[in-house]
Amino acid sequence: MTSNTAQGLRSDPIDEQLIAQYLQQNPDLFDRHPQLLTRLRLQHPRNGTTISLIERQVDVLREKHAALELQLAEFVRMARANDALADKIHRFTRRLLRTSTRTQALVQIEASLREDFDTYHAVLVLADSAGSEAPSRFLRLVSGSDAQYKSFESLFASAKPRCGQVRDSQRDFLFGNEAAGIGSLALIPLCAMKPPGLLALGSVDRDRFHPGMSTEFLARMAELIADALARP
Repeated sequence: MTSNTAQGLRSDPIDEQLIAQYLQQNPDLFDRHPQLLTRLRLQHPRNGTTISLIERQVDVLREKHAALELQLAEFVRMARANDALADKIHRFTRRLLRTSTRTQALVQIEASLREDFDTYHAVLVLADSAGSEAPSRFLRLVSGSDAQYKSFESLFASAKPRCGQVRDSQRDFLFGNEAAGIGSLALIPLCAMKPPGLLALGSVDRDRFHPGMSTEFLARMAELIADALARP
């Protein structure tokens, strides 16, 4: 004989869904039967001990409060990071405003990436350039028909920055002897230029540039750079 039968209770299986539905439809049940609150016992979710319903409610509220604190801390962290990035973009813009020639702009773009953004692996690719500047570690001058340059056609077609990984051949083309140490990169198409240019930012950190990151600021940088390089 089961314990339920011994206590004079029905031995039929209890439909928990019906109980849950009844409690939802009658939220004042415990107001009408307060003695139930003191008799209900629940298992503690962490240590397995038995606690009262009120204690469990307090524990749930405490967990919700902790989760909200973590969420708020993340919002604050993101806001501070965005403020810092906006400040860097502001300094970048002022650098370009103080230039009057394409050559000066190139110097300031490279310097700002290194000094303001802590980006020590940066390459600017310009196709069929009509300028008088000479190629350098930062500046790569190529033909618009170059096969490696054309491998970025899908990027130019999207006109949007892309972060993460690229094919080994593309990484080698961009960073040469430094390619093996590049863990992640950001590709920024300069589609306002004809033919489009390309700014590649590399990092040894595999997580610095990842597919899930926002690229809004990178797109703004692309517009600023393209405008600055339109100067004679």
